[in-house]
Amino acid sequence: MMKPFFSILFVLSVCGLSAQTLKNFAVPKGYTQIAEATGDLDKDGTDELVLIFNTNIKASDDRNLEGTTDYKRVFYILKKENNGLKIWKENSDILFSSGTGFYPSDNTLEVTIKNNSFRINQSFFTNSRHTQQYKHTFRFQNGDFYLIGSLDHFEDTCDFSFTNEINFSTGKVIVDKNYSSCDDNAKIPQDFHKEFTHKLQNLIKMDNFKIGEHKFKLPGLKEDFIF
Repeated sequence: MMKPFFSILFVLSVCGLSAQTLKNFAVPKGYTQIAEATGDLDKDGTDELVLIFNTNIKASDDRNLEGTTDYKRVFYILKKENNGLKIWKENSDILFSSGTGFYPSDNTLEVTIKNNSFRINQSFFTNSRHTQQYKHTFRFQNGDFYLIGSLDHFEDTCDFSFTNEINFSTGKVIVDKNYSSCDDNAKIPQDFHKEFTHKLQNLIKMDNFKIGEHKFKLPGLKEDFIF
């Protein structure tokens, strides 16, 4: 009759040990905060804090058109405790560096928390006419953070607007290609829209995810769905 009691004690002790091993958080010297969001990510009734920083670590020695230095970025998921903030997760692989794109000063980076999930939205110019936008959504489940949503939007100011979107929880995939032209005499390709279901065998952990390194075949098409 005592086994359930001892099982509960064991679980509580493991959880307590896990909490004690989280490191204290302090903003590293030379880091500049650029985004934040607050919300409950593990459904324990207490809000977590997500902070994103430009670091003081060079991402490259390349100089863009604006002549600014290119720095790596990092985000922290922090747990709030009575004695301060603890680092729950740290990741820099998902974020593009500060100097990414044609006009880095026009880049946008946002983080939001909704329905116990957090989303990172990044956009930048790839050249003077093309914009690239990524939205990636992560949720804490089964003891870790997993990628549950991805949106890739690529647009030209005149010729096209392409969107690839997938909800990994439901498997719903949307591929949308819209064409146009600033030239009244141009021959415009036919728009394309396709929806289907594609279930991954295993969801991808946040720590194992890098933008553009995963793909699967689009049914009936020669191209891949890249995310």
